[in-house]
Amino acid sequence: MSDPSPPPGWPPRDPDTPHRGPAAAHHGAGTPPYAAPGRPDRGGRHKRTGWRRLVPGWRPALGTLLALALLVGGALVAGYLLVDIPPANAAATAQSNVYLYSDGTQLARDGEVNRVNVTLSQIPRTVQEAVLAAEDRDFHTDRAVDPKAMLRAAWNTLTGKGRQSGSTITQQYVKNYYLGQEQTINRKVKEFFIAIKLGREKSKAYILEGYLNTSYFGRNAYGIQAAAQAYYGKDVGRLTTAEGAYLATLLNSPSTFDVVTHPRSRDRALARWNYVLDGMVKKQWLTEAERAATAFPEPGRIRPAAGLSGQRGYLVEAVKDHITERGILDEKTLSAGGYRITTTIDRRRQADFTEAVTDRMLTRLDPAARPVDRFVRAGGVSIDPATGKVIAMYGGIDYTRQYVNNATRHDHQVASTFKPLVFAAAVENRSRTQDGRPITPNTVYNGDNKRRVTGTRVSYAPENEGRQSYGDITVTTATDLSVNTVFAQMVVDVGTDRVKQTAIALGIPENTPNFTAGPAMALGTLQASVLDMAQAYATLADHGRRTPHTFIEKITKGGDTLALPDRSPEQAISRQAADTTTSMLLSVVDNGTGTAALAAGHPAAGKTGTAEEDRSAWFAAYTPTLVTVVAMMGQDPDTGTPQSLYGALGEARIGGGGYPARIWAQYTRSALEGTDPVDFDLDLQPGAAPSPPPPPPPDTPRPSGEPTAPEPAGPTTPSGPPTGGPQEDGREQGDPHQDGRTSGGNPGDTGGPPPDTGGGTGHTRPGGIGGLFRGASGGHDTTHRDTPDGTAPHSRPRPPSAYLE
Repeated sequence: MSDPSPPPGWPPRDPDTPHRGPAAAHHGAGTPPYAAPGRPDRGGRHKRTGWRRLVPGWRPALGTLLALALLVGGALVAGYLLVDIPPANAAATAQSNVYLYSDGTQLARDGEVNRVNVTLSQIPRTVQEAVLAAEDRDFHTDRAVDPKAMLRAAWNTLTGKGRQSGSTITQQYVKNYYLGQEQTINRKVKEFFIAIKLGREKSKAYILEGYLNTSYFGRNAYGIQAAAQAYYGKDVGRLTTAEGAYLATLLNSPSTFDVVTHPRSRDRALARWNYVLDGMVKKQWLTEAERAATAFPEPGRIRPAAGLSGQRGYLVEAVKDHITERGILDEKTLSAGGYRITTTIDRRRQADFTEAVTDRMLTRLDPAARPVDRFVRAGGVSIDPATGKVIAMYGGIDYTRQYVNNATRHDHQVASTFKPLVFAAAVENRSRTQDGRPITPNTVYNGDNKRRVTGTRVSYAPENEGRQSYGDITVTTATDLSVNTVFAQMVVDVGTDRVKQTAIALGIPENTPNFTAGPAMALGTLQASVLDMAQAYATLADHGRRTPHTFIEKITKGGDTLALPDRSPEQAISRQAADTTTSMLLSVVDNGTGTAALAAGHPAAGKTGTAEEDRSAWFAAYTPTLVTVVAMMGQDPDTGTPQSLYGALGEARIGGGGYPARIWAQYTRSALEGTDPVDFDLDLQPGAAPSPPPPPPPDTPRPSGEPTAPEPAGPTTPSGPPTGGPQEDGREQGDPHQDGRTSGGNPGDTGGPPPDTGGGTGHTRPGGIGGLFRGASGGHDTTHRDTPDGTAPHSRPRPPSAYLE
């Protein structure tokens, strides 16, 4: 009998563990065979263990793939057979959109569709090739649909790289002519199958001709012939290669790339135009020498439809921009028409605004006697601060005569209207001066002319208006008189980056031209629009709560109502920061450069602004319920370049406290007619109590009930300008050797010592038109009422300029 023991050196086998060694073959009958993991069993199959058991084998996987392929193939065949090429859609003869005032009455229609069809032979070959270079360079060789491009576009859209269509020219033609612009799965599926059929049944020439005759180019122009007339005033057959390339550029974003109506987008439009020409070179449709000799062809002025005359055209274009920029509808979908758009524009107040500009400015222009009067422009926006609704807007003299909207343009400096935003940033960040004093309305600064700003590496010493030196003055007095040197120093004390972020929080767009963080920003060198400034001041008026502005109440089409973006208000800055800023702006209207606004008959807070060489003059102000910004601008009507307004309207200088403030006062008085004046309810920062007013002259009786303000908690220096009476606000001249420009700011400017965490008391009410300050002593209602001579009573003597026309 043989020895059953394993050879020497083998480990003993656990009787409960299957034997895995060679001796397993010698087990007697009845011993079950055990297969090692991962090795074939007696049937030759591998046993799966662990996670491998969850992975299907190749046979089930192959079967699944074959089933899916059959399913997809069947769906494609079924779709091809079931989807027919339909007749032309209604958009091929598109409807007009109807725009309504907030009360439901009609504001405007955007006109009948401008379309003239031409044959492909009438379109120059280079113009055809420019369109192909822009939209589909392999059109003549590619299939009607490109699944890879569609998947790539979908992926880029999902991953945040921007919305892309991935559509061929054939698909775009199908969308333009047979379907519509709606972004739905059903429409995309139909587009896919119709494009395949069309590509099989029609020639490339037929499809390209149809595409060129149905595409939207902006300016209400459908088709290449209408576009040639709208932009260059010529028939399509006379277009040059450069002009054709520009029209091809417009296909990507017609409104945005119109360099006339949207000059801010000029750089983007030029980049796209160059992309088109470079594509023509790559496809050998244009030689390098021809490309080098091609200059950008400036398009002509827009010729608006007669139905958009007066203010209607400005309002319609602003509403369209609002809809497309916020993604409510894309431009092509909106242009297809059929929408009923109810706006926030109040019909009566819109008329009041137009009347105020006409009465106070337009009727006084005399270009024949004063050539400079040709340069005068005006723009204005009025917002309800509680809702963010734009209730009135003045865009210019007439949309059919001057198509650039002065309320939304971005090519003029905002001047001293930016100074309150600097102070708001100081309170919001609890900033201190260079020597450690908290910045409040009573903080004393040196207001001498051309005083060099300290605490920054940027050498900057701005001039005050009239080169006036003021010595040591409070921030309130510096605001009343718009002293440049004080705010140039303050913006460095706060930190230029902090000021910029506060301005953005209040509502100034981050991409505003010349919005550079440097000492000069305090003087308003950025080029925000009137609408932008109205948004920022509305945030101040609503105690620091920012409600995004809107032009839209409702959009419907058929029985459907479109969803609008959420506009929930948010606390942009603290209430104390906003309200303390308001308290200083009350003083500007009561005692400073904005006294012309007193004629409105309502308590108001505001700020004047006058840009370098009087190229623009601003008045931004608000009552508790209405915010309005008015600007005058100088522009050459022939070249479009900014111009000085020296001597305009018969006045040596044009300032924000003049015509803009007078327009503001008349409009506000009319807009608030029938409502009782409302005081401001303010919560001030610690140490922000106003200084006591100077005693009245011995022969001037104090009005009964006028409260006497207590001594403020912060330091005060009751000093003013060497010569009495408010001056027009400072022109933002900056460094005289740099024409108002600086070499940039110091990114490291972050202010002085740590924020103030100390307390303070003394929320009091100033002795003039103002508000009810929380914690104030007194609390008498000094809301002024109309007097027989049309002026308002005040708590202290007013300079004659308060009542000048």
